[in-house]
Amino acid sequence: MTGEADAVDAESPGDVEFTDPGAQAPQRGSGAGSAEVSRVVEAVLMVAVDPVPTAVLAQLVERPNAEVAAGLSALADHYAETGRGFVLTEVAGGWRFQSHPDLAPYIERYILDGQTARLSQAALETLAIVAYKQPISRAQVAAIRGVNVDGVVRTLEQRGYIGEVARDPGPGQAVLFGTTPLFLEKLGLASLADLPPVAEFVPDAGVVEQLEHGLRVEPVEPVAPVEPSAPAIPPGDDPQRGSDSGDPPGGSGPGGVHAPAGDSGPAGLGETPPDGPAPG
Repeated sequence: MTGEADAVDAESPGDVEFTDPGAQAPQRGSGAGSAEVSRVVEAVLMVAVDPVPTAVLAQLVERPNAEVAAGLSALADHYAETGRGFVLTEVAGGWRFQSHPDLAPYIERYILDGQTARLSQAALETLAIVAYKQPISRAQVAAIRGVNVDGVVRTLEQRGYIGEVARDPGPGQAVLFGTTPLFLEKLGLASLADLPPVAEFVPDAGVVEQLEHGLRVEPVEPVAPVEPSAPAIPPGDDPQRGSDSGDPPGGSGPGGVHAPAGDSGPAGLGETPPDGPAPG
């Protein structure tokens, strides 16, 4: 890619040269000429791991900060106009080369193929809370999420996305966490002011009403208990009624023979005929 950067310098128009009519170039040292500054900046940014601040580049090429900043902006515009696969952008307080946003699907396919070390949903939620509410303590994050966040916070610290920024002056002096420059670099942000407003992610009143309606439990009217009904008694077993043959109420002896009321004894013995006394 160094040869590609040299080709860019050869094709670059004059407006990408680091020149400032109102600035006087320093006389000390062997400061690079205007045509050489672009090549120096490209070479440094090509090998730099972290974004390089404007002041560091200005000190390197021995030019004023304003002149170097204007030249970097012009160089970035030149790359955008020529349709390069990379862009020169300012992130996390410095400048760096990065792939063009339009080519993100190809970069993801190249870098993320087979890679499983991704942040979990819990880690992303915790990172978002820290980013928008910093400085914030571990207990405050747990209160917002409603779960213990010790393991998630430890993971984010190990990844370098958050770190200790202060101490709570209250009792216990809890550690207050905030995001790191690596967080800005990963998200391609120049500062925390570039974070999208939280209001963009809050649903409107209509969506909230629909969600509440879907989660609302409709009251159920209680059902009166059903009293058990008395068991049905067959006519022949009802003591208040006679049998199906029309016999009057009374006791019944063995064999299902009904005896008059007050009689006792085995069926057919000691019975008095209705017409008179029994024969002698």
